[in-house]
Amino acid sequence: MRGERGLHELYRDDPERADALVFGRRGLLKGAGLTAMAAVVGAAIPFARHMPAGLIPAALAEETDWVGLLRADGLSVLNDRPINAETPAHLLDDDVTPSRLHFVRNNGVMPEAADAGSWTLTIDGEVARPTTFTVAELRRRFKVVEMALQIECGGNGRYGFDPPARGNQWTTGAIGNSSWTGVRYRDVLHAAGIKPGAVYTGHYSADTHPSGDPDKVVISRGIPLEKAMRDNTLIAFAMNGQAIPMTHGAPLRVVSPGWPGSTSQKWLNRIWVRDRVHDGRKMTGMSYRVPARPVAPGADVAKEDMAIIEAMPVKSLITRPKTGAQARLGKRLVVRGHAWAGDRSVRAVDITIDFGATWRAASLEPAPNPGSWQTWTADIPFPQAGYYEVWARATDDHGVAQPMVVPGWNPRGYLNNSCHRIAVTVT
Repeated sequence: MRGERGLHELYRDDPERADALVFGRRGLLKGAGLTAMAAVVGAAIPFARHMPAGLIPAALAEETDWVGLLRADGLSVLNDRPINAETPAHLLDDDVTPSRLHFVRNNGVMPEAADAGSWTLTIDGEVARPTTFTVAELRRRFKVVEMALQIECGGNGRYGFDPPARGNQWTTGAIGNSSWTGVRYRDVLHAAGIKPGAVYTGHYSADTHPSGDPDKVVISRGIPLEKAMRDNTLIAFAMNGQAIPMTHGAPLRVVSPGWPGSTSQKWLNRIWVRDRVHDGRKMTGMSYRVPARPVAPGADVAKEDMAIIEAMPVKSLITRPKTGAQARLGKRLVVRGHAWAGDRSVRAVDITIDFGATWRAASLEPAPNPGSWQTWTADIPFPQAGYYEVWARATDDHGVAQPMVVPGWNPRGYLNNSCHRIAVTVT
């Protein structure tokens, strides 16, 4: 099944079909195509009859520029409107992921402006004192903390499921571990006075629906109050010591490490405290849910039999060397990577070069703080020349290990934590 395709990707891959879809057979923007294009740019196009076939409106240029920058930094763009881009494994070798190399998962079109000086965050719902904070007030009123925290898309690894699942076909790079600065989510909630009946939060943001309809909510997910109360759940205003880039949610976002990235809402402007599980956009139905019990591949699963994804499973990534590396017989190959385990910590990482017949323990570093991935290294000897595959397997502190192959199938292709592997030729 094909992934979602944006306007620019459609033109890059198949410009003739793009013209037919958007402009019609004779290259004229009219009818349904005109309506769709007007919705995207946010207004009617009076001189649409004069638009050259294949012209992408300048109103989309800002997002186009971001796409170009992401590609220039080596990211693979899966969709360009909304922007979705993943990072090749070998570019994720840093212990702390540089902002420019952090994956991007957008559900809507980024806000046109995100001025930290005028931005506000409203806390309402099941609170005693509904309150609106500026970013400056958050900095001034609450303790500011900085932590290395991993964010992973719930669909990371979706490409591996068979039969294929709909959506962006992420491989291994929808993961990042940047340094986030902000205030603790719980401190902000306490300041508003949490009522006894509060159980969940709902997040709202300033991005807009790709259709251009201002009344459509792009995404509104939330977290249980217990997750919001943890030390490492933040409302962040800085990434790697700088203001958060627009692609990563400037000027304010949630960072909810270890849970699907969709709970770490970008461009945050409201938290609605609920007396029930939040039922916002992409909280219900099949979105960010998996079957409550195992199902056969390709099975139809009723919506009522789906459960909300919470903590992500244990996982690891080989970041050095890049797959396709060459090694020389008699010399050990240094292999390095990272491992993480949702709300848990990683207890061990093991390496195999014989497809799981034997395993060798890697050296595993502790996390700098809860919620960060952990870095591991291993020196691997090879018994003879030839083609090898190096596999990495992480085990969490509850004894749960990664499966070697893709785990239980689910309709939306979430939670693929199968072992990562690279190819090595020994000469």
